[in-house]
Amino acid sequence: MYQILISNSAEKDMNRLPAIALKKIEVAIDHLAIEPRPEGCKKLKGIFENLWRVRVGDYRIIYTVEDKIEVVDIRRVRHRKDVYE
Repeated sequence: MYQILISNSAEKDMNRLPAIALKKIEVAIDHLAIEPRPEGCKKLKGIFENLWRVRVGDYRIIYTVEDKIEVVDIRRVRHRKDVYE
């Protein structure tokens, strides 16, 4: 089981989300501890090449995976139109 770390910026992002979306995102983050690369996840390219993305409705969870130490580091949680800026 992977340890979940949430960055300060991701926490701030999550505090701004509607309650309904936040519940779904929390469930998705909990599942990342069990399977850090679930079906439907995508490895990002370009300047984001070490990052992974999971879709939760109109929101995206951007994170890194460190397999050697079994850590998932959540970097951003934002609406799809804002997350890649």
